[in-house]
Amino acid sequence: MRPTVPLKRVARMAYGDSLASEMRVDGDYPVVGSGGTSGSHLLSNFRAPGIVVGRKGSYGSVYWLPMGGFAIDTAYYIDERLTSADLRWLYYVLQAVDLKGPSQDVGVPGLAREAAYEVPVPVPPPLEEQRRIADFLDVEIARIDRLVDLRCLQLLRLEERAYAAVSETLIPGILGFSRSSGPWPWLPTMADDRPLVRLGYVCRLQNGLTVDSKRDLSGDVVTRPYLRVANVQAGYVDLDSVVEVTVPRDIANRTSLRPGDVLMTEGGDLDKLGRGTVWRGELPDCLHQNHVFALRPEPDRLDGDYLALMTRTLHGRCYFESTGSRTTNLASTNSSKIMSFPIPLPSVAAQRALAGEAQAVIENSQAAKRLLERQLGLLSERRQALITAAVTGQFDVSTASGRNTTEGISA
Repeated sequence: MRPTVPLKRVARMAYGDSLASEMRVDGDYPVVGSGGTSGSHLLSNFRAPGIVVGRKGSYGSVYWLPMGGFAIDTAYYIDERLTSADLRWLYYVLQAVDLKGPSQDVGVPGLAREAAYEVPVPVPPPLEEQRRIADFLDVEIARIDRLVDLRCLQLLRLEERAYAAVSETLIPGILGFSRSSGPWPWLPTMADDRPLVRLGYVCRLQNGLTVDSKRDLSGDVVTRPYLRVANVQAGYVDLDSVVEVTVPRDIANRTSLRPGDVLMTEGGDLDKLGRGTVWRGELPDCLHQNHVFALRPEPDRLDGDYLALMTRTLHGRCYFESTGSRTTNLASTNSSKIMSFPIPLPSVAAQRALAGEAQAVIENSQAAKRLLERQLGLLSERRQALITAAVTGQFDVSTASGRNTTEGISA
């Protein structure tokens, strides 16, 4: 293990510059802040190659800019004028040390330069050895990063495959080229035993509770758990943070959830709009916010799981994305559009069988996803351990092949 010295003995960090979006001129230099690259600019404010270190927000993040760039005022930069060390070696050193310790700023999290200067870093070996370490890590980290990219691609393909399989299971032919001539051009011609039915004909919609600080609470009131938009996710209900609300009993009775209700949010990201989640009665006497709709299917005509899964098909996504109202960052729907959702309606027994098939596909996909995410975690740990071991002198890179760094994880 190499001895350590404060970072200020090895390098200095310069503040980035303010660069408003209207002042940017597209060019060859990436604009880099604490969150990474955000566009390009005609000019660079540091020499190539360089290192950018996050100062505000994602403070402590470290980026390598081989061709230079423009560091904005949420970041620091280091170039050849600010250190006598090999910059690639220093880049790896900054990833090995803890620059993401306690924030030094109040409000927006931040890394104070004076605090960063006191962080212990390995004493720089001779320049030739610094370059050998950097060369070794360039090769081995690239190998790990390629595996990470492959795993991320596999996760994306897995999600796409599950989406396609669920769509085709619930609506056979939807992935083909045959299309109906009706108002929903993405749908295939429906079989006679699966007529398209407006959701409002087989389901009732319950509006939720509007929180009002001025509401009179002097009479018969109750305190109940209360679901907000943040609690309703695609395919599950997040109960990690559930608040309680006190309301008159009659209002609580009108906005209480029942097991089997299908929850839908009024607004959010466009690709999540209209996704349904079945309420299983996880919390007794639970209420729901006015921005969360509770759909109550007629049990002898519509299965709740079938409805929730239908909203996650290609048909569901096309319908809600085409009918949603959009703003700059968000989209919204309303009760009328939800109740107008056209749903293929086979018998309830057939609905339950189809929902079971689709759910099996989702569960298999989730099991594979967990394995891939575990491998990503292992790759991240190995990446960090290899960098730390190399820059702190725990092994001699001139005799190490690094071929065991991804042992047990194949492409």
